[in-house]
Amino acid sequence: MNFDDEDDDDSFMDWDGFDEDYDPEETRAEMEAENRRIKNLPILRKANELMELTQAIVETINKEEDVLMMHEQMLANAMMLAPKIVGAEGGDLYTLRMENAVIIKMHARELLAQTSYCKAEKLAQTAYLNVLRDEIEQFRLLFVEWVNGFDKDNDAPDDWGLFY
Repeated sequence: MNFDDEDDDDSFMDWDGFDEDYDPEETRAEMEAENRRIKNLPILRKANELMELTQAIVETINKEEDVLMMHEQMLANAMMLAPKIVGAEGGDLYTLRMENAVIIKMHARELLAQTSYCKAEKLAQTAYLNVLRDEIEQFRLLFVEWVNGFDKDNDAPDDWGLFY
């Protein structure tokens, strides 16, 4: 492989379409506004609440009785929700948003199933697990509303045949 500078050719760039009126401050302000919008999404706030609640509950689990390391699995599932929401919002394309939505659904459902296991094995207080289950249900309702807001027309088909 040759990485010398002789191959550096800017002819592939369409400099005619370059915006001469580019304002970095305006771009920064737009990015900050978008970050605020995402941060204030009800589904993202609920995902962060689920993470905090899950952390509090798993701290009550007796690690010696937790032979399947359920506390780590629950944390892993709760930790995946918020980043995938942010990824879906940042990607904006319908297919990318739906891919993230499927991953979110899987982790939320797994977390819900883990509450049942913890109840059955008496790893955590039933009352705490019921609170988490109720919060997951609230998350599910927000999730349905959020997914219904995805713009199906804003997409670039990926030839895998999903979501369109």
